[in-house]
Amino acid sequence: MRPYDKPWKRAAVTAICILAGNALLAFLVVAFIIPHDIVMGGTTGIGIVLQRLAPKIDVSYIVLGLNVVLLILGRIVLGRKFALTTIASTFLFPAFMWVFERIPGIDKMTDNALLATIFAGVLMGISLGLVMRVGSSTGGMDVLNLICHKVFHLPVALFVWLMDILVVGGQAIFIGPEKTMLGIIVIVLESIILDRAMIFGKPQIELFVISKKYDEIRKKLLDDLGVGVTLSVIETGRLCEEQKAVICVISQRKAHDAIEVVHSCDPLAFITVTQIREVRGRGFTVARANVAAGPYGADDDIPAETVAQTEKDKKETRLARREQRKKAREEKKRGR
Repeated sequence: MRPYDKPWKRAAVTAICILAGNALLAFLVVAFIIPHDIVMGGTTGIGIVLQRLAPKIDVSYIVLGLNVVLLILGRIVLGRKFALTTIASTFLFPAFMWVFERIPGIDKMTDNALLATIFAGVLMGISLGLVMRVGSSTGGMDVLNLICHKVFHLPVALFVWLMDILVVGGQAIFIGPEKTMLGIIVIVLESIILDRAMIFGKPQIELFVISKKYDEIRKKLLDDLGVGVTLSVIETGRLCEEQKAVICVISQRKAHDAIEVVHSCDPLAFITVTQIREVRGRGFTVARANVAAGPYGADDDIPAETVAQTEKDKKETRLARREQRKKAREEKKRGR
């Protein structure tokens, strides 16, 4: 098994993301949402409303109680697997809230309600994105939304909006229109940042090249730049001729060199350059082995022994090149 296949690494990343996401979410609620009476959806929003009716009870305790009840309902209706993926956030978020509520001065970080709103919306999107990227759930109202979806067979998004309207409306009764508008800003910012956080990664560039010299371009990209290449069968629009296009996903710093390689083969090649937000797989998040299998390289699973041999060959090649450079320098000195 290769290092990137080890289950403990995936489990460690998942645990870190869930812990960091819940801690960040609890922090922004205690530091920005509650002190400025900004409306918020989910069980936290319900907890803020109920806390006004029972001011002696901490919001963290109310949220914990609601999360446990919803977790039990989720276990009954949605099954054991769903409950296991949700149980961490069910207890972690209230626990972090309880800790942050006892930090002196945390609710006085800013007196500016708009600044608190912006920070809350941005941090909320990041925190939820961290949890959802690893396939976990934040629990709370998400459970109720999924239960309603299973019972009524309507889109989950519909229940998300309905629950948010009910919770935000309940808070608006106590805090007035201005705080409600700030809460809407939080929800909008959260949605925008969450969308970005879910697909956040190391950006790459995709080159799509159409040229009759596709095979020459393919070879030079593979040999000169050492990047992965894919060939796609296309058909030209005017003459309806079948041809092959070269697709290459590379880092931004290699984009200029790749375009120069293409133009050196065919100055009239048609090239499109596309920004890609995230790339996963062999050569990017998984190690790539340069093993030829047929005219266009290997796409099948490569045995671990072959990968090890390839790494050994690479090391020997590097050492040989280093020796050649050393000899060249020595000969140059002797010539002087």
